[in-house]
Amino acid sequence: MTPDLLIRPVRFPDDYAAAAAVLSASNPEWPVTAELLRHEHEHRDPALYFTSLVAERGGHLLAVMGVGHDDFAFEPWRYWANLQVHPDARRQGVGAALYRDFLQIVQERGAREVRTMLSETDAPGLGFLQARGWQETWRRHEFRLHTAHADLTAMPDLGHLRLETLDALTRDPQRDARLHELDWLLFQDVPMGQTLTRRPLEAWVQQELQDPAVRPHLSFVLLDDRRDDPLTGPYVGYTTLGENPGGFHYIGMTGVLREYRGRGLARALKLASMRALQAAGGGEIRTFNDPPNTAMIRMNRALGFQPQPDRLRLELRLGTP
Repeated sequence: MTPDLLIRPVRFPDDYAAAAAVLSASNPEWPVTAELLRHEHEHRDPALYFTSLVAERGGHLLAVMGVGHDDFAFEPWRYWANLQVHPDARRQGVGAALYRDFLQIVQERGAREVRTMLSETDAPGLGFLQARGWQETWRRHEFRLHTAHADLTAMPDLGHLRLETLDALTRDPQRDARLHELDWLLFQDVPMGQTLTRRPLEAWVQQELQDPAVRPHLSFVLLDDRRDDPLTGPYVGYTTLGENPGGFHYIGMTGVLREYRGRGLARALKLASMRALQAAGGGEIRTFNDPPNTAMIRMNRALGFQPQPDRLRLELRLGTP
């Protein structure tokens, strides 16, 4: 271990601000705030394991690492990890020291697989992990668009369907439960290269709808008033838009039920959100698509989204499932 370096569990709420500063400096493309970390920490599913470690010297945080069960593709032996070292503390053995403690934790817990995500442009991070046996297993394409450069005029015909903002639908007492059901139906059709697991309603609402980054007035639900499904009611599609502290927006989910596809309705949802953002002052929007999702990729390219470097999913195999 490097001299005077202390590896310890994170102390919340005391470490929120310092941890956010480390994470933002390490990954300036996707900064975070103390408020976002607080919300994430306080609303994790308590049934799943999670812990955070920090490396500090002289009372100053140099690196942060979180590790816990993968709640999107849960198996008791599968974990997700994220290691970030402040740029000023790199190449000093800080990351290696924190990594050793992380590895001991997952091995003691009987982990068979650990996953993480990095940009393909992060050569130091990729080199660090690949030297320790991590392997690339999946890619996600990133696209970006500024509303000022988008053609927002060609709205598809909705027929008898209608669009409402998440804000407007707060009058529906079943909104959260219906969206939870709809989200699960839609996500099962997203080709993400893994078998997804469903989060409990309370955890999903807290993590998705009550996320302080989500902008309900820029997020839309598509409704068919002729339909009254016992689980989703008239809700047949939706899109969400969040705002990152870095000043850009990002799309969380866009989709419509299978029987409503092929009519340009997902495009209508995105256009509604983009129009609302443009009316509110405009800005950059980022979105992510998995390579097999060719229909959504074509739609995003047609809307003017431009490709960026890929995000890579890496895995460390510690045993055989």
